[in-house]
Amino acid sequence: MSDGGAEMVTNDSKPGGLTLALFAMAVVVGGANFIGVRFSNRELDPFWGAALRFTIAASLFLIIAAALKLPWPRRRHLWLNVVYGLLSFSLSYALMYWALVQVSAGVATVVLAIVPLVTLLLAASQGMEKLGIRSVIGSLLAIVGIIWMSLGPQDVVLPFTALLAMLLAALSMGESVIIGKKLSGYHPAITNAVGMTAGAIMLLALSAAVGDEWVVPSQPEVIWSVIYLVTIGSVGLFVLVILVVRQRTASATSYVFVLFPIVTMLLGAWIADEPITGQGVTGALLVMSGVWFGALSPKARLGSNSTSDRPHHHTPRHVF
Repeated sequence: MSDGGAEMVTNDSKPGGLTLALFAMAVVVGGANFIGVRFSNRELDPFWGAALRFTIAASLFLIIAAALKLPWPRRRHLWLNVVYGLLSFSLSYALMYWALVQVSAGVATVVLAIVPLVTLLLAASQGMEKLGIRSVIGSLLAIVGIIWMSLGPQDVVLPFTALLAMLLAALSMGESVIIGKKLSGYHPAITNAVGMTAGAIMLLALSAAVGDEWVVPSQPEVIWSVIYLVTIGSVGLFVLVILVVRQRTASATSYVFVLFPIVTMLLGAWIADEPITGQGVTGALLVMSGVWFGALSPKARLGSNSTSDRPHHHTPRHVF
């Protein structure tokens, strides 16, 4: 597989120290993104906050693509790239930004942790992978974890409307991974330049339609959160994931999704004063166990090989 002529190396041997360090950085940055969005929502309307973030990030990717003189996708691939962007950055992030007005960042990352499992189920439904008993059991375990957070003995921490929004966001992200596979022959920078531009345009339209107030952030913590989300949280995280996936398999790289809740809960308690509850921790463990058992464990990956006997787990070209 190639990305703009550069061969993508996937190595199944033990990762080196540098790869592990890059992976750890990706987990920390990705987990911190949810905290950044929570701070952004303190002053900016959610759809406008998402639109502002990706408008600037898309501009950065367009500059990078132009500097590298990368070829643009044409005809069918161009439209496919637009659909990828609408799913990846418009629909999924609009839903997540809106949900994060109602729930803590830690709870949001727990639900998003099911993305690898959702991707596997979607791929199976489209005839790209085989659906095994481990996937079914893992899905049920993850569902139990989410229900526990919603209906457990403690105070409700996951309202139904927010849960529905995040599940739809996970579904959108999962499908975007599958579409992203068809665009893997293009350089990642151009894929994100086209996709983020399409997503940003749709987010701006959505923000205008609901009557968001388009303001420039003035609160220091909001200003810094937007700067972080645009630079380190979008472009920087994307680069980290690409560096890791060039040394490891895509399915191994997707472990970042499962580890996000740990980082987000700890940072949320430290930076945003979000409490860590026993209900939330139990739900997180159930969800992460279900995703690992059903989608990410060696036996699960072996049992869910595609119909052509090649694994089709692919790391998304965006990570919240």
